[in-house]
Amino acid sequence: MRPDISLPRIPVLDSEMAYREAGRTDGPVALFLHGNPTSSYIWRNIIPHVADVAHCVAPDLIGFGQSGKPDIAYRFEDHVRYLDGFIAKMGIGSAYLVAQDWGSGLAFHLAARRPDFARGLAFMEFIRPIPTWDEFLQDSAEREIFRKFRTPGEGEALILRDNIFVEGVLPGATARQLNEEEMAVYRAPFSTEASRRPTWRFPNELPIAGEPADVYATMEKAHEALALSHYPKLLFTGDPGALIPPAVAEDYARRLHDCRLVKLGSGLHYLQEDHPEIIGETVAEFIAEIEARKSRRMS
Repeated sequence: MRPDISLPRIPVLDSEMAYREAGRTDGPVALFLHGNPTSSYIWRNIIPHVADVAHCVAPDLIGFGQSGKPDIAYRFEDHVRYLDGFIAKMGIGSAYLVAQDWGSGLAFHLAARRPDFARGLAFMEFIRPIPTWDEFLQDSAEREIFRKFRTPGEGEALILRDNIFVEGVLPGATARQLNEEEMAVYRAPFSTEASRRPTWRFPNELPIAGEPADVYATMEKAHEALALSHYPKLLFTGDPGALIPPAVAEDYARRLHDCRLVKLGSGLHYLQEDHPEIIGETVAEFIAEIEARKSRRMS
């Protein structure tokens, strides 16, 4: 028996992208964007809560989940191209962006380039330019592992050979224990060393201490645009978090326009696996409130 459903796919550029879809086709779109090494599967217990108020669309990023694995570098700019192609093919003109990890980097960059696209933003454990390695992660041992991920030879051995992002990082950064069925879904796209290349590239794209220079500059611009933006925002934080400790989340929420902070309690990086109900219910309320405000203004 397959542990996951077979998703619909659409052609995008030279490959195809799979996606989950649910909810009201007459409602606003809620676009769910995952990170590394997950897929749209991470939103499976959140989407049902949001489906009453929105048309939920959750793509598998290129190289992830059930999407294709074209022969590309899987750099951030590649994900931007494929996501743009997916959005165009799906005919999505605007959306509420719901994002975590690299999905947040894509969401920030998308909203910066197309400010009219973002109806609102709900995000957690997000990507940001980090000035020094000392400011990356709270645990020095974890920080050293990420340095190894970026060390030629060592990173490939850990990620491509040992599949450490799926077997180590994912369960290690989830507070509850993922069961065998859930792990089987997360393992499925990465059964060979070659298939794991997308999970190796992402840690090498993290904007830390000015490197890689192009991604660092792109994220700086995206965060500048985020700071100036006026669309409503919802920031979820877990305790102690991983990329984003509670104190950092509080500071970010304070400095953004129209941003509400939601404290989820115990959580590390993959907050969707630990708190799907509260995330889903809060996103649904967030969308319903904004849409109600808009309709009152128009009436």
